[in-house]
Amino acid sequence: MNHSETIVAQATPPGRGGVGILRVSGPQAADVARLVLGKLPRPRHADYLPFMDNHNVTLDQGIALWFPGPNSFTGEDVLELQGHGGPVILDLLLKRITSISGVRIARPGEFSERAFLNDKLDLAQAEAIADLIDASSEQAARSALNSLQGAFSLRINELVEALTHLRIYVEAAIDFPDEEIDFLSDGKIEAQLNQVIARVNDVRAEARQGSLLREGMKVVIAGRPNAGKSSLLNALAGREAAIVTDIAGTTRDVLREHIHIDGMPLHIIDTAGLREASDEVERIGIERAWQEIEQADQVLFMVDGTTTRETEPAVIWPDFITRLPASLPVTVVRNKADITGEEARIEKVNGHSLIRLSARSGEGIEVLRNHLKASMGFAGNTEGGFLARRRHLQALALASTHLLQGKEQLTGTKAGELLAEELRAAQLALSEITGEFTSDDLLGRIFSSFCIGK
Repeated sequence: MNHSETIVAQATPPGRGGVGILRVSGPQAADVARLVLGKLPRPRHADYLPFMDNHNVTLDQGIALWFPGPNSFTGEDVLELQGHGGPVILDLLLKRITSISGVRIARPGEFSERAFLNDKLDLAQAEAIADLIDASSEQAARSALNSLQGAFSLRINELVEALTHLRIYVEAAIDFPDEEIDFLSDGKIEAQLNQVIARVNDVRAEARQGSLLREGMKVVIAGRPNAGKSSLLNALAGREAAIVTDIAGTTRDVLREHIHIDGMPLHIIDTAGLREASDEVERIGIERAWQEIEQADQVLFMVDGTTTRETEPAVIWPDFITRLPASLPVTVVRNKADITGEEARIEKVNGHSLIRLSARSGEGIEVLRNHLKASMGFAGNTEGGFLARRRHLQALALASTHLLQGKEQLTGTKAGELLAEELRAAQLALSEITGEFTSDDLLGRIFSSFCIGK
């Protein structure tokens, strides 16, 4: 990246609007101000000025804001022009600014990238800007704002600091064996290491919630034909999203609905009834159903309560349960409680959840909603939570793996040097989250997903 270049981009969405904003950042931002405005505005004051072309003919007039570096979003000199939101006017103004030597259109996310590289934001905070813009619920927006204000970064930095202290103690004991510190046997190292492992696990749990808020939980409704899967989709969606008939095999393809339960986004997926296919179209639908099931966060195993009294999934349909991934949470949903006379409720049966409800009448639907929220850790509010991305979860998982391997070295082989190396690797994994240690390739992928003017 060439930071000697000055960049410009539209910071408001494309199309017509009451206000259109152009943002300029870089060493020539002051020259842009003098050429377009005829003067350099007062720092951090709103000046109402004409915006002129290269013949000093007024293109528009509006508010000009001048932020000299390093006291700006990017850490560089920044000029912001707030004019009328017509696309023609904004395009003329963009052409005027880019006609100035050394000024070019910004790449997607380049303003945030410069803020990161100039230590105005860490990487997790920079990502939170995009997450705040893309938030699909109030809860997601609040959590993204918490991340932007540094809540997630603070948790990670505390872990890194704890690992730093632990590494200092371990490596000092290795380097100065004459001090007679039996750090492998006195229990202090193991106690500190266990504390760090527990704290990493806590942050992983919070990050998983943050990832679900950002990306949504994928819930697949699966079962035999005519069990009431489409009726359940409609009940959860609150509308007639799927065709419902008494004919078995009505649903032949995957149906998707995006809903929110108290701010938690869910991707509810209705699938074709699982059975021996009667034709090629149904066979394809069943194959797609299994693809969705294997990628789910949660499976609702729909059972027609009028056909069996069994509650154990392995007894109801052994072949179905055997094919499921071992780690996939399964909730048995006994449908048609309005016909069987069963009370709509949730209970635990041999370690799995069982919900009795009626998708047609709506009895027990609220029980299911609360179960979905609670099963993913959203039983309480997440006011102090933060958003997280898949790469954050992967980094935390990697750090946890290295810490557990380090504990094995400590308690098993008592190899101090190997313990120190595992601690170092865990610290590097955590540092990738905030960008303290991050490859240029990863930075490019992250910031390229941003809006042009961010």
